[in-house]
Amino acid sequence: MYTIEMKNPRQFFWAIPVLLLLSITATETLAQDTSDNATAWIIPIVGDIEPSMVTFVRREARRALDEGADYLVFDIDTFGGRVDSALQITSFIMSIKKAKTVAWIRNTETSMGVSWSAGALIALSCSQIYMASGTSMGAAAPVTIGSDGKTEGTGEKTVAAVRSQIAALAEKNGHPTGIALAMVDYDVELWEVTVDGVVKALTLTELEKLELLKPGEAGAPKEIRRVGIVSPVGKLLSLTAGEAYHLGLTRGLAEDHEELLDLIGAAMVLNESVPSAWDSVISFLVSGAVQGLLILIGLVMVFLEMQSPGFGIPGTTAVVCFVLVFGSSFLLGRVGSLEIILFMLGLGLLAVEIFIIPGFGVTGISGLAFIALSLILSMQDFIIPQFEWEWALMGRNAIVVCAGLLAAITGIAIIALLGPKTKMFNRLTLNTQIEQTASEGGGWQEDGSIESDFSELAGKTGKTVTVLRPIGKAEIEGTTFQVETDGSFVNMGEEIKVVKVKGNNIIVRSV
Repeated sequence: MYTIEMKNPRQFFWAIPVLLLLSITATETLAQDTSDNATAWIIPIVGDIEPSMVTFVRREARRALDEGADYLVFDIDTFGGRVDSALQITSFIMSIKKAKTVAWIRNTETSMGVSWSAGALIALSCSQIYMASGTSMGAAAPVTIGSDGKTEGTGEKTVAAVRSQIAALAEKNGHPTGIALAMVDYDVELWEVTVDGVVKALTLTELEKLELLKPGEAGAPKEIRRVGIVSPVGKLLSLTAGEAYHLGLTRGLAEDHEELLDLIGAAMVLNESVPSAWDSVISFLVSGAVQGLLILIGLVMVFLEMQSPGFGIPGTTAVVCFVLVFGSSFLLGRVGSLEIILFMLGLGLLAVEIFIIPGFGVTGISGLAFIALSLILSMQDFIIPQFEWEWALMGRNAIVVCAGLLAAITGIAIIALLGPKTKMFNRLTLNTQIEQTASEGGGWQEDGSIESDFSELAGKTGKTVTVLRPIGKAEIEGTTFQVETDGSFVNMGEEIKVVKVKGNNIIVRSV
């Protein structure tokens, strides 16, 4: 510890301002050094806002924080996307405390230069917004796809939920709340006004409340003047970069990295994330069309595997299809033990229906219902929908799954009718009769195989030992044979008649 001895008391009074000046200078120098060393990490949010985008943003943001980035710059270029995915991204961005979040809408040769719908919602969740000239932002009202394939607005319940969320985002980050509301609600009328010489964007409700304040009251302005309507009732607000800057939504215009770094006070770009090949693959696998196709192929292959002995190509293909369906959703955090249990239970019920219980009844229908429910839940982050947009999303997922199931049932029916007559399915069925020896109606060929002759069975009757789907076993004159129908199903214990013998194939029909 050091002490300073002052012989003259007046020296003490002269030292105080000197010490204060040195302290202020040191503080400014430290702040300048901190700003000079600040780093930014750019994370692109480009294209449709889908569940795969949520995973990408979370992963890259955590990676940037681990590397010590001071600014997370979200490079937004999108027309919008799913409401649930957008809300997940906004909630994650709002939870970031270790770095400042920046939304940047830039204009390049390959970009669209827009941040609309879900993109506007994500931009408002950032603490700072910057835009390049020629870009635009807004039109954040939630929409859904109608029965005619065209987009249409959602109900008031969904609009109210998104409206409250977007207002909360704007309020927390210091963005003009009126602008945020006008972007999502058709009923909001937005005005440009000057309050004591400062340009502001206020809703009509906010403006009228301000005008009713009397001079001298708390919050009453000295002068307030209406400039003009920015967004009338019945229109959604979209702003160009210049308009957004004029109304105080953005903090500045940045055309490239250098200008952006200068505006936010960072020294360098630490890294710029790029979606990997796996991100593209997962995005492809979780798309509705691909999921429906995988469900179709998987269920058809399950049926073929159950109809053939052992475990072969159909079973392997089915496993691959459903691993892709559940695996891709698992990587997005949407699959848990419930979905797997429901799916396995559904397959078990189908197996019981096919091999144990004749016909197709409650067990088979329940099995399909469990499979459908497991697939629907694997496509969403919630179990019971609470908001209107969640009901809409669940309906969309149900359509995808039901389309896959119906296509699979149709395919299975076609295979059941035409499969036995098609050569490509010969390896899936057992056409050689093992109940008969070489001396019973046949002889040994030169290659050692048995050549069976069942022509004398034509016209004879018997009884089914198993269900014919359309292949099964029947007892004819005390001997069990493998038989098949012309495509129809015959229950166990019914009388049948041999209508045709074609090589080793015994064709029967119900009497």
